[in-house]
This record gives sequence, C-alpha cells and structure tokens, in this order.
Amino acid sequence: MGLTIPELLENSRTIAVVGLSSKRSRPSYGVSEYMQSAGYRIIPVNPQETEVLGERAYPDLDSVPEKIDIVDVFRNPDAVPEIVEAAIRVGAPAVWLQEGVVHEAAAQKARDAGLTMVMDRCILKEHRKLARRRGA
Repeated sequence: MGLTIPELLENSRTIAVVGLSSKRSRPSYGVSEYMQSAGYRIIPVNPQETEVLGERAYPDLDSVPEKIDIVDVFRNPDAVPEIVEAAIRVGAPAVWLQEGVVHEAAAQKARDAGLTMVMDRCILKEHRKLARRRGA
C-alpha cells in the first residue's frame, strides 16, 4: 500500500508535470502555477515546450536529470501506460493522474511496482483540502 494523499503531498517537493502547457488557459498551467506557489518545484515534461513557469521543459521523463517525487499526468488515458513505465524506470515513487484520467491496468502496474498511485483526482484540490485541514 502506498502513501495516503496527505502523506504524499507533505513528503514531496518535486513534481514532474507530464503534459504541462505554456498556455495559461490550460488546466495543467493553472494547477502547476498553484503548486509552484505552494512551494513545490515544478518540472515541465512536454516535447512541445522549452520552458514553462520559468522552468526548463523536458521532452520525456527519461530526460529529467533530477529526482522526481510525483509524476503528475495531464494526458489522455491512452498515454498513461507509457508514462507509468517511464515513472518506474526513473524511480519516481508516485504517479498522480488528474481528474478525468483513468487507466486501471496502468494504475495496477504502478502499484505492483511499489509506486503510490492516485487516479482521477486533482492535485490542486487535494492540496487545498490539506491546507484547510491544517488551518492554513
């Protein structure tokens, strides 16, 4: 069994956001901007971008040169199995699939590999819930 959502958010600092767009209108941008303002280091992972939110973007997880605490996924469900494989390869301890992103087989593969798996939940909403509970 992986970490609970509060444990994951409290013990993580670096979030690789797969599918992060530089378009301010995209949910990936707003969520990542919020998480960055909450003190998390955001690493954009998107082959179409060079920089987002002041951070260098990487084409894929395998190209990220530092330790990743959470792989946050803003992609279509059909892209999830490949992302989970990459998360396992790079040693990320957790994969977070945003609202509307569901892939049961890939989620099970991540769990079987010992990763914490969060599916169909918004990391921003969960962080706000945690902050409210703490009275922040």
